[in-house]
Amino acid sequence: MKENSIITNFHAHVYYNTETRDIAARIREGLEARFEVQLGHWHDQPIGPHPTSMYQVAFSPNQFPQVVPWLMLNREGLDILIHPETGDDVTDHTAHALWLGTKLNLNIGLLKRINAS
Repeated sequence: MKENSIITNFHAHVYYNTETRDIAARIREGLEARFEVQLGHWHDQPIGPHPTSMYQVAFSPNQFPQVVPWLMLNREGLDILIHPETGDDVTDHTAHALWLGTKLNLNIGLLKRINAS
């Protein structure tokens, strides 16, 4: 059994499209106003393993009990991937992933290629 201490951080990926970008902006503003999180860049096109537009939110393990419930109640129908950072990108984005909304098909092959290099 693995220990929680190997989790260095968490990422939430908030997915949106052109019709839901304003909703994503509201969620982003709410996160920034309420929590000490690191907000990543807006990616209006698929990037890395992510199949649609998104931005990333990084937060520490001790913030999980506050940030994740807030996202659960305030995601306004958007799909959100939450995963730990353990140093194993493939497993973090798959076996260790938590989805709010619909589970999207990530390009895990890309992560495997990046990890192999």
